[in-house]
Amino acid sequence: MRTFGRLLTFLRPYRRGVIASFTLAALAMLGTVAIPELAGAAVNAIHDGHHRGELLAYALAIAGAGVIRFGLTASRRLIAGRVSLGVEYDLRNNLFAQLQALELAFFDRQQTGQLMSRVTVDLQSVRFFLGYGLIFMVQSGLTIALAAVAMFVLQPELAAIALLPVPFVIYATYRYSRLARPALEEVQQRIAELTADVQENIAGVRVVKAFARESHQRARFERSVMRVFEQSMIEARLQTRYNPVIGFLPQLGLAAVLLVGGHAVIRHELNIGDFTAFYLYLLMLLSPMQTLGVTLTMAQRATASGARIFQVLDRAPRLTAPADAPPLPAGSGHVRFEGVSMRYAGASTDALHEIHLDLPAGRTVALLGATGSGKTTLAALVARLYDPTAGRVLIDGADLREVEIGSLRRAIAITGDDPFLFSTSVHANIAYARADATRAEVEDAARRAQADGFIRLLPQGYDTLIGERGLTVSGGQRQRLAIARAILADPRILVLDDATSSVDATTEREIKLALAEVMAERTTFIIAHRLSTIALADAVVILEHGEIAAQGTHDELLEVSELYREMIEQSQASGVGVKRSRQRPKAVRR
Repeated sequence: MRTFGRLLTFLRPYRRGVIASFTLAALAMLGTVAIPELAGAAVNAIHDGHHRGELLAYALAIAGAGVIRFGLTASRRLIAGRVSLGVEYDLRNNLFAQLQALELAFFDRQQTGQLMSRVTVDLQSVRFFLGYGLIFMVQSGLTIALAAVAMFVLQPELAAIALLPVPFVIYATYRYSRLARPALEEVQQRIAELTADVQENIAGVRVVKAFARESHQRARFERSVMRVFEQSMIEARLQTRYNPVIGFLPQLGLAAVLLVGGHAVIRHELNIGDFTAFYLYLLMLLSPMQTLGVTLTMAQRATASGARIFQVLDRAPRLTAPADAPPLPAGSGHVRFEGVSMRYAGASTDALHEIHLDLPAGRTVALLGATGSGKTTLAALVARLYDPTAGRVLIDGADLREVEIGSLRRAIAITGDDPFLFSTSVHANIAYARADATRAEVEDAARRAQADGFIRLLPQGYDTLIGERGLTVSGGQRQRLAIARAILADPRILVLDDATSSVDATTEREIKLALAEVMAERTTFIIAHRLSTIALADAVVILEHGEIAAQGTHDELLEVSELYREMIEQSQASGVGVKRSRQRPKAVRR
């Protein structure tokens, strides 16, 4: 009931529409209630042989009541549709805003398809119930109440007989309601899992095709569909068990009324017109009772979907700043790690452990180490994509947990080894870092990233639309576009996470020349697997199992670090050496 009550709060901004819908529904029901009484009077007129003009008047009155009911019902549906779409609009925006507010760690543990299911399938269930099902429930309840009152006014004894099955209908409805909700929650969960499978398969279609695993994916999808089918059958069996009972019980009252009332008419204890009116009221009562199961299914499905939606909306962001947090103070990008440890949720060991590192403003440090050594995690902490589990990270003297997050992120640009591009134009992808950037500024950033040449060869140049996730351009081209985006951002701190891994040696040298110019004015972290990349760095930090194994200049590490010498030897054996400039690099302070 708590979830149901919370769903109703989303109607608050549309209370005028809701009140109008209920009012129109009530007025329409008054017209509906008048029709059996008029029909009964018309039957009596026929039976008594009254004048044709009187019969015509009753017929016109019934038609008029029907027209009024039609107009009121049409207006109510239009208003209810507006309320329904408004609720969906608000819920969708609230959900998306919440997803944008949640920290990166939340998405690390969530399937994209599961989240998509909440924003689509679950929202639809809530929308249809709040917009239509709720009003239908109220209208059905009002119909039952008005019909019952009219029946008692006409024939109290017959009304008591007709309503004898009602307590049993209420009990069956209660039982169905209790059993249906958990079953429907499981159905929604299975649908979400199916959506996740579809999303994952589409995202990984290149891998599927490359390994000819289409049949495997089909079999996996069929299993997901079967789980949805099996769970839906559980819910269908509940409907089969209870809905016919809910529909059948009122028929017993109808049969009893025909039997008892029919005898009363034969014995002239009840005139045919009153019996007709009573019978029509009974039919009017039966219809909403028979469809009660359908309405309850809508309510239970909406409640189950609402619970899944509230799981996201109630998830408080865990990476926040104080309400009165100041912006990142002015500075040139002095970065300091003080005893920083980092452990991901669910992990048994630290990704980083007791990191002490001091990088003066304007310097460049290369982070080396095997996969899983903690290089990317360290860089992610600089942008506060995660918070350390111990210690603190400072930029220009400010603890990152104490400054406004937006100002921090605007001071940092990150490019990765698999950069993400949006399904929009080349210009828009580069300008994503600065929405107000001019075409000239975008083109200048592209030239500095060695991307202008291939962009101008595209069909529409900078206006060429890039396919989903940038898969219509090569990996090296995506990296250069991402570097251009970072250059355009003009950050205080630049993080290059293996940013030239997908380009050839010639292009890499060209990009490095451009990066050398860019990095000269800002603090830079270079995460490298190619040791040739460290030629750009003032100093080198080697990470091993989440700890700093060694740090210093290239020459210093050659003298003191066996691990670094092994890396150099392996690099030279692969033909990718490390060329140093004549200027002696400056060390990172411990």
